[in-house]
Amino acid sequence: MVKKIAYKFSALALVVCSMFMVGCIFMRGGYSFSGASIPESAKTFSVAYFPNNAPMVSPTLSTMLTESLKDKFSRQTKLQLVEEGGDFAFEGEITGYSSTTASVSSDNYAQLNRLTITVRVEFTNVVEPQNSFVQSFSQFADYDSQQLLTDIQSELDQQIVDQIVTDIFMAAAANW
Repeated sequence: MVKKIAYKFSALALVVCSMFMVGCIFMRGGYSFSGASIPESAKTFSVAYFPNNAPMVSPTLSTMLTESLKDKFSRQTKLQLVEEGGDFAFEGEITGYSSTTASVSSDNYAQLNRLTITVRVEFTNVVEPQNSFVQSFSQFADYDSQQLLTDIQSELDQQIVDQIVTDIFMAAAANW
């Protein structure tokens, strides 16, 4: 009985140690469990302020997007934030912010509206220039047409920004 317990404990310890070592190898090689694949020689990132140049403007959207992108890379990578000129550098602008009808009832009344945000991103990868890009990212969220956009705007903005920031992160750090 004691041998069985000792055997199970040894096997469990071996599995845990193996997982730890594999994790360390991946982290040292520039990989992380967040899905990021960042070159080991990349040490810094920078995010320029994203101005809102859309025809319709949400007053806090630029700051929300800029800070969310900084936060995502700070939390999920080993890169250090610098003011400008990072190994991973992000700049761009908000180019679209619109609310349209998403769904109409049988008697031609709007049931759902859709808020869409589009961001143009210029990503410069100093370490691996071939992975640099200029790309637009767009996401949306639907809301009940009985609600005023101004009543739920900040909540929807944050929801959409989170999706866009994840898309930018995946495009820049995971090469997807």
